[in-house]
Amino acid sequence: MLLLLSLLLWAAVCCPAGADVGNFSSCLDFFYKSWPPKGLTGTPLCQRFLNQYRFASLYSRPRRSPWFSAYKYEMPLGKRPRKSWKFEPQLVNSGADGNMSPFPPGPLDWNLVESQAVNPDYFNSTYSRGHLNPSLHHRSHDDRVATFTLTNAVPQKKWSNDGPWAFLEQSINRTLGTYCLGASYIVTGIMPYVKDEHWLKNRVAVPEYMWSAYCCPNYRHNLPRDLSDNFPTYAAIGRNDPNSTEEIVPVDPKGELHFRGYDVRTMPLKMLEMYLSERFGSDIRLFYQSCPGLH
Repeated sequence: MLLLLSLLLWAAVCCPAGADVGNFSSCLDFFYKSWPPKGLTGTPLCQRFLNQYRFASLYSRPRRSPWFSAYKYEMPLGKRPRKSWKFEPQLVNSGADGNMSPFPPGPLDWNLVESQAVNPDYFNSTYSRGHLNPSLHHRSHDDRVATFTLTNAVPQKKWSNDGPWAFLEQSINRTLGTYCLGASYIVTGIMPYVKDEHWLKNRVAVPEYMWSAYCCPNYRHNLPRDLSDNFPTYAAIGRNDPNSTEEIVPVDPKGELHFRGYDVRTMPLKMLEMYLSERFGSDIRLFYQSCPGLH
């Protein structure tokens, strides 16, 4: 009997049971107050790697890309992991194992290709596989490796991914690592085109904008004056198309030439939610009670 109980306890800890696709019940810990964003529809994914939940994503099957990814921030350690992109088996077959898996060698199965984006979609294009949940915002090696799944990536212009958007991720890393006390929660997602969707290889929908917001309910007193508006919440929208209008994110005419047109605009959380609500045609709220903070 003791042996049986030990095996059951080991299985419960080591190997989560049930589907990881279709609801967030297994990974609510990645949302502030266990409260996923409201107003967006899609397929919830509890992103599991090596039998542990690493983050959560709201996925769009028709677009073959996520609407958003949500995760807890941690100060990173070590070098960025070597790229090894993975896929979600349960999007191929609901009865499959819930752990994200490396793409197999050789020709890809038709059912896998139909269910989600695959590496060849990005080959010989001007788009990079843009992380919504970046490896830069995680401490453990396994958490960082887990971000390299195409269910956490969208077609992002390399001049955004290597430029203003990367600078935003690095700035958030420094700010939260220095001034946030305890857990902080980040949600990063995309805004689609209003009409005339853009597609990569006629398969993966290209976002017009990227957006991100964090919630740090407990933060240091006596913040520097230039960071006083960055807590408990902070938000930003970045251009993914240099030809977009400037109503949401203006273009800095003095910006670095290579990155001009891929500008990032920071803003209050409420303003980001306003833009998202207008674009999606629904009332969108990203954090429970707008993350009021503990101060």
